[in-house]
Amino acid sequence: MQIFGVDIGGSGIKGAPVDLDKGDLAQERCKVLTPHPSTPDAVADGVKEVVDHFGWTGPVGVTFPGVVTDGTTIRSAANVDKSWVGTDARVLLGDRLGGLPVTVVNDADAAGIAEMHFGAAKGRRGTVVLLTFGTGIGSAVFVDGVLVPNTELGHLELDGHEAEKRASSKAREDHELTWEHWARRVQKYLAHVEMLFSPELFVIGGGVSRKSEKFLHHIEGIKAEIVPAQLQNNAGIVGAAMRAATGI
Repeated sequence: MQIFGVDIGGSGIKGAPVDLDKGDLAQERCKVLTPHPSTPDAVADGVKEVVDHFGWTGPVGVTFPGVVTDGTTIRSAANVDKSWVGTDARVLLGDRLGGLPVTVVNDADAAGIAEMHFGAAKGRRGTVVLLTFGTGIGSAVFVDGVLVPNTELGHLELDGHEAEKRASSKAREDHELTWEHWARRVQKYLAHVEMLFSPELFVIGGGVSRKSEKFLHHIEGIKAEIVPAQLQNNAGIVGAAMRAATGI
């Protein structure tokens, strides 16, 4: 069975048909740059470009980098244009895609769903926290496999700033940090999250999951197991398709 997944990020919009039996992309993904300003209409055009690239005509799952309530209403927009707040994303995107059925889910929650079912957290019980490090920091928290939605732990305070302003992948690039220096910031952030949630497992996702050998060994003093996401930067696409197909 195949369902289309789209992952909206602060820097790119990417998508592909997903093979839900394998938990992997059925075709090589298409990616376009996130427009600036990243208004709802402009981003919807980008989503349409990605979906049209494949000539897709079925259900579409879409991630959004912010709080999504009831699978439709956007309540926060930290890394895209603030005009998204209050938007009915399901209606907007459905209309732009010519009436295709659309499901919308928080981006990190989607990545977590994929990793729990097909990836690094498959079969794990207890408390699992997935953190995506990209333009910001996304989070997904699971307790015995059940998602606690819209946790947005990237906005916790770290050294007097929002954590994602200090420890995201973008922060590493903007401040030209070495991998070791950045890992120390991530370590401090993980220690704070661990103090609050006491997870058994941290899954590190986002684009940096492809480069885990550069930084994971520098992170010390965390009691929880720390592993890179197995689906890497495709986890959001897979999780969006899963949500569209099953509503989990």
